[in-house]
Amino acid sequence: MKADIIEVAKRRGFFWKSSDIYQGISGFYDYGPIGSLLKRRFESLWRRYFLGLDDNFHEIESSLIMPENVFAASGHLQSFVDPIVRCSKCGHAERADHILEDILKESFEGLKAGEMMAIIKKHGIKCSKCKGAFSEVGTLNMMFPINVGTGNDVKKAYLIPETAQGAYVNFKACFDVMRRRLPLGLAIVGRAFRNEISPRQGLIRMREFTQAELQIFFDPEMIGSHERFDSIANYKLKLFPVKNRGNQKTEEIQAKEALSFLPKFYVYHMARVQQFYLDILRLPKEKFRFRELAEEERAFYNKYHWDIEIFLESTGWKEIAGLHYRTDHDLAGHEKTSKTSMHVNIDGKGILPHVLEISMGVDRNIYMLLELGYEEEKERTVIRFPRLLSPMDAGVFPLVNKDGLPEKAAEIKSLLEAAGFKAFYDDGGSIGRRYRRIDEIGVPAGITIDHDTLKSNTVTLRDRDTMRQIRVNIRDLSLTMKHFLEGEDMGKLGTIVETKQG
Repeated sequence: MKADIIEVAKRRGFFWKSSDIYQGISGFYDYGPIGSLLKRRFESLWRRYFLGLDDNFHEIESSLIMPENVFAASGHLQSFVDPIVRCSKCGHAERADHILEDILKESFEGLKAGEMMAIIKKHGIKCSKCKGAFSEVGTLNMMFPINVGTGNDVKKAYLIPETAQGAYVNFKACFDVMRRRLPLGLAIVGRAFRNEISPRQGLIRMREFTQAELQIFFDPEMIGSHERFDSIANYKLKLFPVKNRGNQKTEEIQAKEALSFLPKFYVYHMARVQQFYLDILRLPKEKFRFRELAEEERAFYNKYHWDIEIFLESTGWKEIAGLHYRTDHDLAGHEKTSKTSMHVNIDGKGILPHVLEISMGVDRNIYMLLELGYEEEKERTVIRFPRLLSPMDAGVFPLVNKDGLPEKAAEIKSLLEAAGFKAFYDDGGSIGRRYRRIDEIGVPAGITIDHDTLKSNTVTLRDRDTMRQIRVNIRDLSLTMKHFLEGEDMGKLGTIVETKQG
């Protein structure tokens, strides 16, 4: 069993409970210096990849507070609820389906309140705090209401429970300024707020969190096509359909085979999401899958809904993202409530666009990267982040603090930073100890300046994962670092050198 990732994260400067000196509030976390770098790297990589899928995909930024009517139109006022049970003895509240999942190790998403209460009674499940009996299952709306203004000008509003509504209320304005073309993708990377009943597992379930979402608006008549589908037609998707719930089998089929039960537009983006995780983040293939949600599990407006799941040792399969075909639910709701037409005209044809949503929980992805990458080896602790996602690219070390080596190391650090790399200088302790320090926070490269540097204008470049080193000419260092961070094997970048330092 791996170490407690929450404790590791705090000790290494990734994240910790917010306002911890006051014991804080469950579900709120702050990122430390190393975690902030990691999170920004993930967000930047997400932007570069998903906004690069189409030249009409753009990022916007919307308000974190929206008026009540937005959520009347979206359905959040009526249906953004979770099942809740309360202890009849001590009053402790828990989310009903999560209690069942924790104890019975199955998914109970989508069950009705009465069905969950019957299961709780059948298995004699009691309050985790005082062992009292639970009352009937009820519901709790998870939005945070706030009042805006003062006196007679007070207006009821809410902290946004998802970033998606920012794309929907801004769709028409963005369509008009971005040359009136479909598909139009609007991406938002930002905060959302949900009053979770029983937040836990650190970044897995939070009350304030970051989402990276791409809402793709398109002509519904085009759901069966995509102009670049042939580029992924033979690509193999890892799917866990509803029909396999009994045998727990994940299938691997070509994208073109998936067209027997999913439309081309959906399958194309499914392949691109999988490529982000397997080709860009380089996650282990066996720990990735798409999980189909049954009709009773998904939102009523989602015609197709597959979650992206990653297998974690601590939790089993865990949802970290989703791909949802939301039809015209969103724009139709806002059109009706706001009395503003959301229809657009393309070549003389009036269209109410449909929406395909790619939604990722940034914090969940950060937790996932930490747990998958963390290893305790015989002689060291290491976090094997994907090289492009590591908090920093390289540590730069003078072998000793004399003979002009510190000055040369500082020069090389500046050279790397001028080339766009994130590097830091460290001259404290033995070189072996400095290597261990960067291993512990996942920095992929250690660059050491020694006496041979002054003679031959070369440095050693050490790989975090294998601890192998090569000698690199300083004039080639930036290009070598680029290839190394993109995943090139050390043996192809130079000659492996024998060293006594790990």
